Amino acid sequence: MPNSISTHVVIQAGRLADGLGGAPKTDQAILVTADRITAVGPKEEIQKQTPPDAEIIDLGSACVTPGLIDGHTHLSLAGDGRNYAEMFADTDEMMVLTGAMNMQRHLAAGITTLREHGARNKIGFTLKEGLSRGYIPGPRMLVSGRPITCTGGHFHMCNEVADGEEEIRRSVRRLVHEGADYIKIMASGGGTEGTIPGLPSYTTAELHAAAHEAHQFHRTTAAHCRAKESMERAVQAGIDLMEHAEFLDPDDQLRFDPKIAEMMAESGIWISPTLQAWTRYPRIVELTAKRDTGTILPEEEVELTQLEEKAEMRLDVMRRTLDYCLQERIVPGTDSGVNNLAFGHLDYDLQLLVRVGFTPAEALVAATRISAEAIGLDDEIGTVEPGKIADLVAFAGDPTTDVKAFSRVVAVFQAGRRVA
Repeated sequence: MPNSISTHVVIQAGRLADGLGGAPKTDQAILVTADRITAVGPKEEIQKQTPPDAEIIDLGSACVTPGLIDGHTHLSLAGDGRNYAEMFADTDEMMVLTGAMNMQRHLAAGITTLREHGARNKIGFTLKEGLSRGYIPGPRMLVSGRPITCTGGHFHMCNEVADGEEEIRRSVRRLVHEGADYIKIMASGGGTEGTIPGLPSYTTAELHAAAHEAHQFHRTTAAHCRAKESMERAVQAGIDLMEHAEFLDPDDQLRFDPKIAEMMAESGIWISPTLQAWTRYPRIVELTAKRDTGTILPEEEVELTQLEEKAEMRLDVMRRTLDYCLQERIVPGTDSGVNNLAFGHLDYDLQLLVRVGFTPAEALVAATRISAEAIGLDDEIGTVEPGKIADLVAFAGDPTTDVKAFSRVVAVFQAGRRVA
C-alpha cells in the first residue's frame, strides 16, 4: 500500500457519486488530509476550508467515486488462457512476480481493494507483506492464504488439504496464525482436473467446523460453491459468503432451485456470483468488438452465438436468484487469474450485473459500499465521506447512468495519494 501523505489535497471534479446511492452531485470537491477524507461538498464550500498550502487536483468533468473493491481474485495466476496444471507448473517465485504484475493492473483499473482468494503455500502472505513494506504497488489486500480443500479437491495443489472436522479445524488455526484475514474453503469441485463441480466436497458438519473455528478467531468464511448441494450445505453451516452460486447439478447443468434461493435470502449470506468466469465474458467482449468493426470471421460468429447462448443460461439463473430480494447481498468478484480472466476488469462484472437487472448506479454501490460491508471494512472504505480513507477513482463519463464508463478510468487515488 502506498505511504500516506502528510499534506492537504483538494480533488475537484464535475461529478461525485459517493457510494451512498442517488444521483451524482455536480461541481464537487473532496478535501483530503493525510490519508483521510476530511470534507466533501460543493467546490465553493470546500475552498473556504482549504489550507493555503493545499495541492489542488482538478479532474475537470470526470465523475469521482469510491475506489472499487474486487471480492474474488487469484493474484498468483496469470489469466493468460493456460489451464490450472500449466499455471501451477510455475515456481512460487514466478507466482509472486505474477502477483505483483496483477496487483498493478488492478490498481490502474480503479480497484483499490481486493480479496486474494487462494494461492499456493505462502504466496498470498508474501504479496501482502511486500505491499505493506512498500516494495510493490497494488490494492489493499485481504488474504485467505491457502484454500482449504479435501483430498484431491479443487485447488489441492495449494497444499491445505483437510478431511474431516478435526483436520479442518486445524487448518483454520494454522491459516489464522500465519496471517489469514479470512478463511476460504472449497465446498464443491471446480476447474481442477479430476474434481466434479456439480458435487459437494464437504458435509454440512465439516463446513460448520470451518465456520465455527473461523468465528472463534474473529475471521469470516468464504465457500466455493458451484454445486447446488454445496450451496444448501454452506447456508446450513453458517458460511458468511458464498462464491459462484451456480445451482449446478452433477450432470453439469444449471437448474435454479427456489427453495435454496429462499434459504439464502433468509440467512443473509453474502453472494459473489463471479459472472464473467462462467460466461467466458472476456472472449464475448473480444468477439463482439470484432463483429462491431466488421472483422469477425464466420467461425468466430458461430462461436460468439454459442457463447452468448451459454452465458444467457447463467445470467437467467442470476436473475431468478435476484427475484428473492438478494440484491443488497451481491458482491462483485472477477475470479481474475484463472483461465483467460485477466486482471483489470471488474468493469466486465459490473456490465453483467446490469444485464441481470441492476442499474449502473446499483452496480457501483455493489462494488463499493456493499462490498466494503461484506468484507468488514465499511468503517474505513466504500463511500466518500469524512473520516473514510481516501480511496477514490475518477471515470470519464457518468458510471451511474452508463455502465461502459467503468472502463474509462482517468485517475486513481489510494489513501489520498494519486497512484494511477
